[in-house]
Amino acid sequence: MKLDAKYQALLAHAQEQDGVNTQGMSLCFQLLSLSARIDRDCAALLAPHGLSEARFVLLFLLENAPDGMASHVLADRAGVTRATVTTLVDGLLKAGLVERFAAETDRRSVMVKLSAQGADLAKTLVATHAQWIGNLFAHLSETECQQLGVLLNKAAHGGSAS
Repeated sequence: MKLDAKYQALLAHAQEQDGVNTQGMSLCFQLLSLSARIDRDCAALLAPHGLSEARFVLLFLLENAPDGMASHVLADRAGVTRATVTTLVDGLLKAGLVERFAAETDRRSVMVKLSAQGADLAKTLVATHAQWIGNLFAHLSETECQQLGVLLNKAAHGGSAS
């Protein structure tokens, strides 16, 4: 894999230093480069629909909530703050993909649900996205996928920046 120029420069500098694990650095930079490529490809998949990854996450969460979901629950499930959900929902509202309404049980609680247009887009896009993600490593054998999973878990538990 060809590393980004910034990683090549950092690696070249590290190779001039004593005691630096440049093999480990190279592996890290390969992972970062792959991750950046996946992010770019995901953005390209979502952009024609006017969606960011964060907005897409809300769509797929709401797809399984036909009666809607409270904003605070949506924030928790998306792993973002309530303020962030408000901003994301505002954008989806402007695009006509969601509706906001007061909860029947607590009028202070704001609920969000997909509009008909949002439900149609979510149905198509969630399936397309799942297919794309699922195929990212389709060229690897089952054994290679299992090995990669084990190695990634091992690497994740190996060290920290502190």
